[in-house]
Amino acid sequence: MLHALANPSVLLAAEEGGGGVEFPPINLIVKWPHAFGEGQWYGFNKIALISLIAMIVPVLLFWLAGRKASLVPKGVQNVMESSIDFVEQQVVLPAIGPDGMRYLPMLISMFFFIWIGNLFEVIPTAHMPANARMANPLMLAIVAWVMFIGVGLKHHKLGYLKEALFPPGVPKALYILVTPIEFLSTFLIRPFSLAVRLFANMLAGHILLVTFSVLTITLVGASLLVIVGGLSFAMLVAFTGFEFMVAFLQAFIFSLLTAVYIGGALHPAH
Repeated sequence: MLHALANPSVLLAAEEGGGGVEFPPINLIVKWPHAFGEGQWYGFNKIALISLIAMIVPVLLFWLAGRKASLVPKGVQNVMESSIDFVEQQVVLPAIGPDGMRYLPMLISMFFFIWIGNLFEVIPTAHMPANARMANPLMLAIVAWVMFIGVGLKHHKLGYLKEALFPPGVPKALYILVTPIEFLSTFLIRPFSLAVRLFANMLAGHILLVTFSVLTITLVGASLLVIVGGLSFAMLVAFTGFEFMVAFLQAFIFSLLTAVYIGGALHPAH
């Protein structure tokens, strides 16, 4: 895809009525060749590399922050402690409460993994968020699903399933309608919506940036459309800033909803 974006002539399609802009096919936007293991479960490509970096970077940052920890934090320690405070104050305590502090490490790990993976959408030479492929959002959603069901069963045993599927106060005759709806919404739609929300937002942003990149290169390359190309470039810059914000927001929303589901399993009566 980078070859296509770097060569405007590749993007000019011959048509009967004249030249037209030819956008990269979808497989160039979301599919990447494997460095090794093509067609195998252990295949390693650009998405796998970004995911690996998204796992390693938080570990390194927390290691650097704790290596020479001081009573008055500064530098990396200050940044990481501020990050912990943010997740604690904006995710854990509002969604779960004080007894949710035991889940803080998991939610911080989830937040950083998603955020760093998303940031690669706006990092030069990368231009691809790890979560624009369904595999990562799906695995994260499965982790959240297993976690909140496990919490509910651990603290309330089978009473959790009873509370979830047979809400108190509902007339018994209505359970024939309410119970299937509660089962679908709680145990199937929740993880599905978590995964699709993250995947769809990051893929849409990625396609948007590719679209304006192609338009900018093509229009600037056409001498008569340099001014229009400048406007397209301005939009590209604006959308890049917007996607930088979206990368953070999606990590926050995914972590917050996971905390909400854990809190609901921990306190089903509420």
